[in-house]
Amino acid sequence: MSLAQHYDVIVIGAGAAGLMCAMTAAQRGRRVVVLDHANKVGKKILMSGGGRCNFTNLYASHENYISSNPHFCKSALNRYTPYNFLNLVEKHKIKYVDKDEGQLFCENKAKDILHMLLTECADNKVKIKTRCTIVEIKKNNQFELKTSDGKFIASSLVIASGGLSIPTLGATGFGYEIAKQFGLKVLAHRAALVPFTLQKPLLEKLNSLSGLSVDVSLSCNDVTIRDAMLFTHRGLSGPAVLQISSYWKPGDSVEINLLPELDVDAFLTAMKQQHPKMELKNVLAEKMPKRLAQTLCQLWNVDAPVNQLSDKVLSTLVEKLTHWQIKPSGTEGYRTAEVTLGGVDTDELSSKTMEARKLPGLYFIGEVVDVTGQLGGYNFQWAWSSGWAAGQSV
Repeated sequence: MSLAQHYDVIVIGAGAAGLMCAMTAAQRGRRVVVLDHANKVGKKILMSGGGRCNFTNLYASHENYISSNPHFCKSALNRYTPYNFLNLVEKHKIKYVDKDEGQLFCENKAKDILHMLLTECADNKVKIKTRCTIVEIKKNNQFELKTSDGKFIASSLVIASGGLSIPTLGATGFGYEIAKQFGLKVLAHRAALVPFTLQKPLLEKLNSLSGLSVDVSLSCNDVTIRDAMLFTHRGLSGPAVLQISSYWKPGDSVEINLLPELDVDAFLTAMKQQHPKMELKNVLAEKMPKRLAQTLCQLWNVDAPVNQLSDKVLSTLVEKLTHWQIKPSGTEGYRTAEVTLGGVDTDELSSKTMEARKLPGLYFIGEVVDVTGQLGGYNFQWAWSSGWAAGQSV
């Protein structure tokens, strides 16, 4: 039987948070090993941002995160900011672009960010073991891990195993299971930043719109998002939908303003006076894609010249165009979700170190924790900040 391998820190999960924590701890002289069950490290990093990795958002603050405790993430975000990470990116001479509102992407490929993290780990003698399955974790004086790669022992154990989103990349509920094993509370979790699915009758009526993107305002549970919405063969997607999905719960309706920049009432009234014989679908096509205008007129059964539409019908149309109520049948689930909402209860952790209050030496970082960022680089920044915070303490 092989001898146990001794380290100061074991990190489970070779994603963004895990690699950040490992390199930070190793820079402090700690002997660190990273274990991951996947065949390659950083798979979500490589596929993120369309392969270009939206690695941070310069304006990240606690207001961009959903958590049962909205203040929990403040400490880590304030101590390791987007500019701290940007300094690291610039140190490695990675070219980047600011696409919109502080969203930073690699100019080249996401692999630049992964290569940077792996270089920092290698320079600080971090050991990384892939295809390593955790069989059992025990805590005596230290943490003892029985794995497919032998036995590992360390005084600090960091869980950076992520959530349930995109299981094809190896996502599992491992981190939640470990939290429960050691008596930590895990809050209900669900897919977030995820497309909506629609009931078949409505989907069939909107089928011709698949692939069409429109700028809308979406509202649900007192939250309003202004961005692009994409009609798909399964339902609705696009940035606006992904954002609002984090606030939506099964059974909720979503309200859509299809013309958020227009005084629709004034526009239709003016068009009725100026172009009385113009078909409604052509009137609407002045302000939205033609096929959307045609589909909506058929859906709402109001296809006629505007002078034939009563004031009551036009008033109802204004209401539908600006407050269209759609009840999604669900979401596409973890299969396509960018993140997992919920997770290890923040009340169980130190906001400064990410250490479990009940069990010194045990840490949880990144997506496994009940801190979920909005779309636009915020989840990566949480990975860097929480990973750094733990790395300073382990």
